[in-house]
Amino acid sequence: MPEITFEDAMKELENLVKRMESGEPTLDESIALFQRGVELSKLCAAKLDEVEKRIVQLVETKDGNLAEEPFAQKES
Repeated sequence: MPEITFEDAMKELENLVKRMESGEPTLDESIALFQRGVELSKLCAAKLDEVEKRIVQLVETKDGNLAEEPFAQKES
């Protein structure tokens, strides 16, 4: 089974939320939808973490050249 893309996971998650907000699903269906939503949320978070680790930034060195260094997130 091929791995789902981030974009497809987000789209499915949005559809699950809309369906649950509609009030249409039964309790058992809502629980199943919620569980799938948690799985998709974890998958999206993992993919974002993976991408964040691969991002680099260009910085200017003291001698005026450009160098790559890992992207550092600013603390909130």
